[in-house]
Amino acid sequence: MARRKGGGHSTQFATRAIHVGQEPESTTGAITVPIYQTSTFAQSAPGIHKGYDYSRTDNPTRTAFQTALASLEAAEYCLAFSSGMGAATTAMLLFKQGDHVVSSRDVYGGTYRLFRSVLQNFGLTFSFVETSNVRQIERAITRRTRLVWIESPTNPLLRITDISAAAKIAHHHGALCLVDNTFASPFFQRPLGLGADLVLHSTTKYLAGHADVVGGAICLNEPSLYKRLKFMQNAAGATPSPFDCFLTLRGLKTLALRMREHEKNAIEIAQFLQDHPRVRRVYYPGLPNHPGHDIAAAQMDGFSGIVSFEVKGGLAEARRVLVRLRLFKIAESLGGVESLVELPAIMTHASIPKEERKKAGLDDGLIRLSVGIEDVQDLLQDLKRALGS
Repeated sequence: MARRKGGGHSTQFATRAIHVGQEPESTTGAITVPIYQTSTFAQSAPGIHKGYDYSRTDNPTRTAFQTALASLEAAEYCLAFSSGMGAATTAMLLFKQGDHVVSSRDVYGGTYRLFRSVLQNFGLTFSFVETSNVRQIERAITRRTRLVWIESPTNPLLRITDISAAAKIAHHHGALCLVDNTFASPFFQRPLGLGADLVLHSTTKYLAGHADVVGGAICLNEPSLYKRLKFMQNAAGATPSPFDCFLTLRGLKTLALRMREHEKNAIEIAQFLQDHPRVRRVYYPGLPNHPGHDIAAAQMDGFSGIVSFEVKGGLAEARRVLVRLRLFKIAESLGGVESLVELPAIMTHASIPKEERKKAGLDDGLIRLSVGIEDVQDLLQDLKRALGS
């Protein structure tokens, strides 16, 4: 049961999200994949079993989820984890003391904290650069570089990296290329097809889509790399429960529908904010004036549902905007059906020192919206009221 084959399906994305890995259960004919809520499995003789022996190693509900997500990412393999950071930590177990990583500078605060506050203590080294300028990746690479870590779009400034160019640079120097695809989801972007070696997700976000489960995943194609990661997954143990996999698999079924609505609403909101007199700057790759718009349009099938913007007046005014909002709830995370709003400088990215946030261009007054699938007119009215139009 080691292989989670996802390639070779001729059906379209929305159909695969509902059917791949989710055949009716053989004993009862149940249409929905069961929750195999068991820690262990009976063996007919010592070491003789039906593909499962212990749920940390493998579980049928997890297998169904991994098979479905692999299909959506056009991947041969998928491994599920207990959180996005569990996935990130396990990916980094591929490397050893003295290895060097080039990372996007504008990166999720939890990723930065893992790199700087945890993994540096074990002898890994990191360079944070503007990967949207691939020449900076080239300049940062050393003879010890083993990984180029990319977010595209980035969190929270939505910068776009040319994934194909970045992967070519990494491979030329004998390094792997990992893309955190959380913001785009496989509905809008499939980095393996652009040359990436590993695709990482916080499945908590768009994939699960209902703000009721925490999880992570890594998708890939290379068999030997999969075997190493599978060993690390089992050995380190950051694996999801069967119920977590069940919830996330349920979320995948409506991913195509939800992502279309997220993007449609986000485009209208970004256009509204761009024209608002109290807004200084809007970050959304779907806007033609976004510096990464052309690359995003070439490598993505859409621009997803995150919009960031700066208000005039800085942090104090940004706080006032947030407390005036009613439909947009103040909360960390993103990608659920409900709209959320946060201040990265004091919430999701607070673990990044202020001087580093400044280098990354992350203003203290930056507001990040996770645009939900409510009626867009209600969302616009909420923003108008909060901004004081």
